[in-house]
Order: sequence, then C-alpha cells, then structure tokens
Amino acid sequence: MMDKKTATIDSRPQTMNRPSSIVHRPSFVKATLAIVQKDLSAEFRSFELISAMLVFSLLVIIIFNFALELDIKVRESVTSGVLWTTFAFAGTLGLNRSMSVEKDRGCMDGLLLAPVDRSVIYFGKAISNLIFMLIVEVIVLPVYSMLYNVNLFRLDLLGVILLGSIGYAAVGTLLSTMSAQTRTREVLLPILLFPVAMPVLLASVKACNGLLTGAEFSEVLTPLNLLIVYDVIFIAIAFMVFDFVVEE
Repeated sequence: MMDKKTATIDSRPQTMNRPSSIVHRPSFVKATLAIVQKDLSAEFRSFELISAMLVFSLLVIIIFNFALELDIKVRESVTSGVLWTTFAFAGTLGLNRSMSVEKDRGCMDGLLLAPVDRSVIYFGKAISNLIFMLIVEVIVLPVYSMLYNVNLFRLDLLGVILLGSIGYAAVGTLLSTMSAQTRTREVLLPILLFPVAMPVLLASVKACNGLLTGAEFSEVLTPLNLLIVYDVIFIAIAFMVFDFVVEE
C-alpha cells in the first residue's frame, strides 16, 4: 500500500520546484518612462548636469552680450545664431555627461541586462536629454530677452526651438552612446556630433531668423520641413541601429 502511494506521489509532475521560465517584460512605454524617471530623480538630487549646462549657457550669452555691442536691428539678425550656438554647446556638454556617468557607474550594464528591448534605453535617454535641454532653454530665453531686448516668447519661435532640440537630442544620444565606450569621449563626441547635427542647426537658425526678422512664411517653410524630416529620419535610424551600437 505504501509503495503504491509513493509511486503515485513520485509520478506527479514536479512543477512546484522548477523555476519559472516566464520572465515578466514590462511594456515599451512603461520601461521608457522608468528610465526617464531614473535619470530625472538622479539629476534632481544633485543638479550636476543641469547646473553645468546652465552656467555654461549663461556665460556664453553674457560674453556675446558684451562682444556684440550692436544696435537693435543687428541684434535681431544675430539672435538666432547666438541662441543655437549656446544650445548646441550646452547640449553637447549634457549629452557627454549623461552617458559617461552611466558608463562609469556601471549602470549601462544593468540597463542592458534588463528584460526590455534595447531601443527602450535609447528613447529613455533621449527623452531625458531633451528634458534637460528644455529646462536650460526655459531659463536661458528670458535672460537673453532681457539682455538683448528681444521678444522670444512667441509660439512659432518656441515650436522651432522644440523641433531643433528634438533633432539634436535624438542624434546626440546615439552618438554619445558610441563615444562613451572610448577614453577620449569628451573630444570624440563633438567631432562626431557637429557634422551630423549641422543640418538641424542650420535649419533651426534659418527658421528662427526668418521668424524674428518678419520674413514670409514661404521662406520659413523650407527649413521647417527640413527640421521635421531630420527628426523623423534620425529617430528611425537610431531605433534601428541602437542595438548594434550598445553591443559594440
């Protein structure tokens, strides 16, 4: 009798002791937002990245203010160039810092081991870098308006700045991930980024200058379309190749 019971018990499938092979994979949006939340929480505890970008931007604006002692009309014509020079250098500083911190602290290895698609890491870091750029721009614009006596709080102008920032953060996040693997990342990132980001910078400067000088909409439409196409193309390219970039 005991042998039959023992045989019956032993013949039962031992499913309780086996580890589950099913791994819970969070959704694409939830995983992306989790990375964004991690970056924002870490930054708002220290303010290392935003403070460095903000101080650098304000220094550039003040230097241009004293260097360009021009009349009002000439200042309006150089406003877009000064603004995007400031945004580009500050954004490069933030991009380089955000990815190098992940690499130095070993956080990138943890993100790569997470049960999510690799493109989630790209979109999470790109959104975080975009938010940091927008925070700096929100502070820089009123300071620039006071120093140069130029009204920059216009919806059309802010829309162009947003499109340009999206394109710059999209391509910058991809290239900063590549350069973070090297020892000379501080030097390599600007060398890689500025030639690739030149179309978005030129289109942003052209569109902003046209809006500030009161040009016709047809003159602003071409650089505006270039900005939109650039954003779509480089986001798609980064989505396709980011997996190979982080593997290298």
